Amino acid sequence: MRRALLGKGLLRGLLGGGALAAMVAAAPAAAADCGDLAKMTLEGGKVTSAELVAPGAFQQPGLPGNLPPGVANAAYRDLPQFCRVQATLTPTSDSDIKVEVWLPVSGWNGKFVGIGNGIWAGQLSYSQLADPLKRGYAVATTDTGHSGNGLTAEWAIGHPEKLVDFGHRAVHQMVLTAKRSITTFYGSGPKLSYWNSCSTGGRQGLMAAHRYPDDFDAISAMAPANPMTDLMTQSMWAGWQPNRAPGAAVSVPKMAAVHRAVVKQCDKLDGLEDGVVGRPDACKFDPATIQCTSGDNDQCLTAPQVETMRAIYNGPPGLPGWPVGSEMQLGALTQGPQPFPVALTYFSMLVFGDQQGWDWKTFDYQRDMERSREYGADILNVPADGLKAFFARGGKLLMSHGWSDGLIPATNSLGFYDRLRPTLSAEQASNQYRLFMAPGMDHCSGGEGPSDFDTLGVIDEWATSGKAPDRIVATRPTTAAGGPPGAPAGPPREPMTRPLCAWPAYAQYKGQGDPNDPANFQCTTTIANASRT
Repeated sequence: MRRALLGKGLLRGLLGGGALAAMVAAAPAAAADCGDLAKMTLEGGKVTSAELVAPGAFQQPGLPGNLPPGVANAAYRDLPQFCRVQATLTPTSDSDIKVEVWLPVSGWNGKFVGIGNGIWAGQLSYSQLADPLKRGYAVATTDTGHSGNGLTAEWAIGHPEKLVDFGHRAVHQMVLTAKRSITTFYGSGPKLSYWNSCSTGGRQGLMAAHRYPDDFDAISAMAPANPMTDLMTQSMWAGWQPNRAPGAAVSVPKMAAVHRAVVKQCDKLDGLEDGVVGRPDACKFDPATIQCTSGDNDQCLTAPQVETMRAIYNGPPGLPGWPVGSEMQLGALTQGPQPFPVALTYFSMLVFGDQQGWDWKTFDYQRDMERSREYGADILNVPADGLKAFFARGGKLLMSHGWSDGLIPATNSLGFYDRLRPTLSAEQASNQYRLFMAPGMDHCSGGEGPSDFDTLGVIDEWATSGKAPDRIVATRPTTAAGGPPGAPAGPPREPMTRPLCAWPAYAQYKGQGDPNDPANFQCTTTIANASRT
C-alpha cells in the first residue's frame, strides 16, 4: 500500500508521545554521502556518477524537447530527494552495460526492487523507477548492454557476448551493483529484494529465478516473453498468415467485427454480461460464424480470412496460438507487409544471418523453429523445470497475464504453469507460486477489462507475511491511454472493478449485487450456466 502523508496534528501527537523518535531510530541512517558512492569499486565495472537529485528535479535524458510544458517529466514531479548512481559494467571485453540505482535519501523501507525492459531493451526503464522510489524502495534498471529502439536485433550481429548480456547477465550484474550501492549508502543491505516487471521484464524475472536464484526473494513476472525463441516463431506465424495468399489479410475493421462476435458469444461464461470475456479458454468461437454469405464488407470474413483467424488461434505446428478475445491488439503483428520486426530481425539478422538473401516467406514452421531454439534457447529461454533452486530457498513467484494480450499469447503462460507445477512439492505449489489471468487486459496494461493491480504490493505482502494471494483486486482506468506523451487523453470510460483469482479458478459473478463490488464474485473452476457455443 502507498504510505499516507502525516497530517500536522498527527505529527504533533507523535512528537509529544515520543513515537517519532522511535520511527527515526528504526530507519537506517546513511553510512555514506551520496557523492562518496562515486568512489565505490565494482568488480568488472565502474561508477560513472553519484549525485543527489532534489525533490521533483529529475529530468529524463533523451526525451524530445518539443513536448508541451509539464509533460516531458510529469512522472517525476513528485519524486522525493534521492541518490542517483550511474555505472557502466564490463563483465566481458565486449560488454557495455549501463545501470542506474536510485536510493531514497530518507524513508527507505529496507527493500530493493529490480525493474526490467521491453522487447529487445536497449534503454534504461526510467519511468518505471518513479513509483517504487516514491513508495520507499531502492530501485534499479539496466539497458542490458546496448543502445537502440528495441525493435531490431542488429546490435547482436557479431556480438555473442552482448546477446548473453541481454539474455541474462546484465540483470544479474545490475543486482550486484544495486546491492553494493545500497550497503554502501545505508550501511546494510536490503532485507528483501523483489523483481517487478512485464514482457521482456517478465522473462528477465523468470531468468533470474532460473540462473541466479539468490538474487530475489519474490518475483512478479507479468506477460513474460518466454520461451523467447518460440515467441519469435509465433510472431512470424501471425505476420505470415495475412500475407500467405491474396485476400488473406484481415483489416482492422474486420478484426473489430471478429472481436465483437467473440464477446457476443462468450461474454456470459463468467455469469455476467459486461463486455469482457472472463473465460476465453472456455469459449469455442469459430470465425466461420461471421463468414460472408453474399458480398464482402467490414462486418464479415471471406473464406481466406476465416482461415487466417483460425490459424492465428491455433498457432504454428507444435506451439500455442492466441486466445479468442485478443483480436484488438493483434494488429501490431498482422497489419504489416511483413512480420513484426522484433521477430523478423531475430531470424534475418541472427538465426539466418549467415544466409544472404534469406526470405522470411520460405520459413519452415517446424524445421526452422528447431533452428531458432538451437541458436538461442540456452541464452534466451527459461525452462519450466529450471526454477527448483529458487523455490528451494523459499522464493515466491507471481505470474500474471492479460487474456487479451495481442503481442505475447496468454497461452504461453498457461503452458509454463502446466509444466512448472509438477516440479513443485505440494507445499511449494500452495505457498510459493501463483498465476493470475486478467480478463480483457492487453499487453502489460490497457484493454477493455480491469488492468490496474499492484503487483509490487502483492509480492511485498506475500514475502513479508508468508501468506500467498488467492485474489487480487483489479480496476479499469476511467480514462483510456492517449498514446505518446502530450497526446490527448482517450474518451472517458465507465469504472470497472473485478477480482482476479488464482489460476485455474476465475471470478464468477454470484448473480446479484453491484458488479463493481468484488464481494459479489466467487473464485471457482466451474463454468457459469451459459452457452459455450
